[in-house]
Amino acid sequence: MPIRISPTEKVIISESINQKRWKKFKSIKRGYYSFNLIIGLYILSFLLPLLINSKALIVQYEGDYYFPAFRDVTPGMTAYYDGNIFNQETPGAANFRQLQKKWDGSDNWLIMPIYPYNPYEDITNQENKMYEPPSMTHWFGTDNTGRDVFARMCYAFNISISFAFVITVLNYIIGISIGGAMGYFGGKFDLFFQRLIEVWSSLPLLFVVIILSSILIPSFSLLIFIYTLVHWIFLTYYMRAEFYREKAKDYVSAAISMGQSTPNIIFRHILPNSLVPVITYFPFSIVGGIVALISLDFLGFGLPPPTPSWGQILYVGLSNITKWWMVFSPIMAQFFTLLCIVFIGEAVREAFDPKIYSRLR
Repeated sequence: MPIRISPTEKVIISESINQKRWKKFKSIKRGYYSFNLIIGLYILSFLLPLLINSKALIVQYEGDYYFPAFRDVTPGMTAYYDGNIFNQETPGAANFRQLQKKWDGSDNWLIMPIYPYNPYEDITNQENKMYEPPSMTHWFGTDNTGRDVFARMCYAFNISISFAFVITVLNYIIGISIGGAMGYFGGKFDLFFQRLIEVWSSLPLLFVVIILSSILIPSFSLLIFIYTLVHWIFLTYYMRAEFYREKAKDYVSAAISMGQSTPNIIFRHILPNSLVPVITYFPFSIVGGIVALISLDFLGFGLPPPTPSWGQILYVGLSNITKWWMVFSPIMAQFFTLLCIVFIGEAVREAFDPKIYSRLR
């Protein structure tokens, strides 16, 4: 017979451990709101060519329509438009801000992005001036080459977060793989990688960057390669210890006695129980990646100019300390970004705290 439940009785549905962790994470407001803010801004940063750009969104000229800004976000398409196409008086690339003023009141028209400047537009454009203070035209002023600081700050946010996220994911993949193998197999395999890690960890990152930068042209992918080459080591010790501890437990012995394969034991039993302490370090690893890129750019061994960079903006500002906006802007951007990520890290650490879900509490 089916079980009947009276209207006064409540049905208690047990939550999974991950649901409890997510609920705990959401209860820590500063971490949850910071997470939404950083994720929202990062997603929005991929639309910057449509929001902050000197190229028009839509151009209607002599009955024809053009979409210059959309070409920036379309792979395989060039965004260059010669001024002759629009009967521009000055030679060279089309200056859409000047064309907008020129066409005022005519049948030709165009729509500019919200902020009509791009991070690469320098003093070669006659409208731009070096070290122009903040104004309604340039919200954060201009730098030593007449480039708009606000536009460079926004594009640098996307580059910094992307750099930190990629190197953190690569470090975790390499560190978890090697550290887990060391902890599970042990023996000569473990001893070999311990000696290798001891030698590898003695390599100074800055010297490696200087040497490779003198041989190769610095780029986004090269910096990721160099940083990953050195910084995967710290994670191996955590994973090695976790795998050693989990392998000694009864459920692993039972799985081995049942004849389960080694990959099945590692990926289905040991690895899920070993990741909890490591996951809590993920946001703080993002912070380390952002700080590393800023430091390299500040020292001149980071991304090549004119790539937007917080470190490069800060270096120019400190070289001209009287230009306060050049110092204030990158410092505040770094401060609030790192503060939000630290709040996220604290919330993740609290959500994954095993004491909260222990039956012994």
